[in-house]
Formats: sequence, structure tokens, C-alpha cells
Amino acid sequence: MLDEVERWLTRRSWSAADRPLDVLLAAKRAAGERGTISVVLPALDEEATVGAIVAAIRRDLMSAAVPLVDEVVVIDSGSRDGTAAVAAAAGARVVRRDEILPRLPAVPGKGEVLWRSLLVTSGEIVCFVDADLREFDTRFVSGIVGPLLTEPGVQLVKAMYDRPLETGGTVLPAGGGRVTELVARPLLNLHWPRLAGFVQPLGGEYAARRSLLEGLPFPVGYGVELAMLIDALGVVGLDGLAQVDVGVRHHRHQDGQALGRMAAAIYRTAQLRLSRGLVRPRLTQFHRAPGGGFAPRTYEVDADERPPMRTIPEYATRKVA
Repeated sequence: MLDEVERWLTRRSWSAADRPLDVLLAAKRAAGERGTISVVLPALDEEATVGAIVAAIRRDLMSAAVPLVDEVVVIDSGSRDGTAAVAAAAGARVVRRDEILPRLPAVPGKGEVLWRSLLVTSGEIVCFVDADLREFDTRFVSGIVGPLLTEPGVQLVKAMYDRPLETGGTVLPAGGGRVTELVARPLLNLHWPRLAGFVQPLGGEYAARRSLLEGLPFPVGYGVELAMLIDALGVVGLDGLAQVDVGVRHHRHQDGQALGRMAAAIYRTAQLRLSRGLVRPRLTQFHRAPGGGFAPRTYEVDADERPPMRTIPEYATRKVA
């Protein structure tokens, strides 16, 4: 590990317990408009978990006694279940992805949803939280917005946590984050070693200043988290980035082939930043065919990116509900 990264780990890695809520509230009051916070949950068929996450944020971080978060917004990207209804009943403002910037047809992908969320949120600090978390702890929000309220030089904060692997009724204390360990971490260590200190570079829980987010391109798919780290490093430098330990992350695990598609998108995101190649990549995987043998199935790898939001005319004139 680079000496610079070792020094960064001591300066820019914290625990959520380092900043109690009273400290955060005082910092928020002092920051005024610069301390407004929007929490965004991108959601697709997450009715089993999204309501509990929204309810916890509203109970713990949006009460009269603890007015830390100003709004919680669920962006529904085409759910076929009751995600929207459950989220609204829990107190979120629900916005359908396709109703945001309708002149530009939406494409599938998490990054697309995060990019569009900037148009319908108002906070100067934007906090992203995945909607499939179980046993949700609001430190996932308060922990990662803390440095943005108390450290003027910090621009983006990633959550770090233990990530158990839960499979077949068995819970292993470690082993989650397979794409991180097999793809993202080797890529970062080899090509962007200044980012080697991030414990969870692909984690979906992070917060950033709007002024940074609106100037970054967003890959439309799973490569968005890797791209954001790499691109933010180029804009604000290593000392503008930080991470906070928020405990343990429990969530729904994806199967091996879904992870393969995620890995391909992440590799492609890195490849674009290394070479800016223009070839449209594809990934072929194999499935057991009903009649025996293996059948190939080919997927296009997410490679499209949305431009920095500040270049979109509607962004300057947006009216947030």
C-alpha cells in the first residue's frame, strides 16, 4: 500500500460513533443551507425491505427532536410489486424513474436512477442507500453524512462494514462482496492504487456534496460506484474522500450469474477510464437447458454513461416538490 494511502487511512477513516447525533445536529445548524440532506433509495421490487428503511430514517433522523435529514425520496425504477405503496405508506416521497426528465427515455440500471435522482432532490448533501437492506441501522445514514457536516474538505464518504455471506440458511461472518474482492479491489490496486484503502468500494451506501455529484458522469448500470470513486479522486483528490464504519450490512444476495454480469459492467467501467474504448462489449453465460446440456445466453454489458447533471438544461430550472 502506498504511504499516502496509509496516512489517508488515519486521517479519513472514522466510526459512526465518532460523531454523536448532537454533534451532527449542531454542525447542521451551523452549516445552514449547505447542511440540507436528501436521502435517496433506488428501488426495484423491494417491497419486503424498503418500508422498514424509510420508517427507521423518519423515526430516528427526521423527528422534531432529531431533524437531521430533510427528505427521504424513493426512486421506483419500474417495480411490479408494492414497492411504491409500501414506501409511501412509510413516509417517503416516491418518484417514478420514468417521470423524471421524460424527454430522455430511461434505460435500465442503478446508475440511471441515481443520476435522475439529482433532478428531484434538494439537499446540498445527497445520501444514497440501497433499498434491499435488512436489519437496517440508521447509522448507515448519520455515519456517512457526519464528515460532510463537520469536515469542510471532505466531498464524498463511503460506508464500510462487515459483510456476512448468507446462503442456504447458513451465515458466514465474511464472504459477502464477492465482486468487490474478485474484480473491483484488484482493479483499484493495480490501476488506481490511491483508492486501495477503501474497504467497500462498491458499497451502495455513500454520501456526497451535490456540487461534486452534479459534475460527474454516471454509468447507467452497476459500474456507477466504481466510476464515482475514480472520477471523484480526479476532481477532489484523495483527501476529499473518506469512509465511515457503520457496522454490519445485511442484504439480499444475488446468484452467481447476476454477479457475473455485475462484474462485467464494473470491468467495462474501469476499461473505459483506462482506454476510453468504443467497442460495445457483450458477455456470454451458460444455463442448463431444459432438455439437457448447456445453452448460451448473451447479454450486453452496461457501457452507457449519463453526462454530468449540470450540463442538463432542466437541472438549472428544476422545481423540487
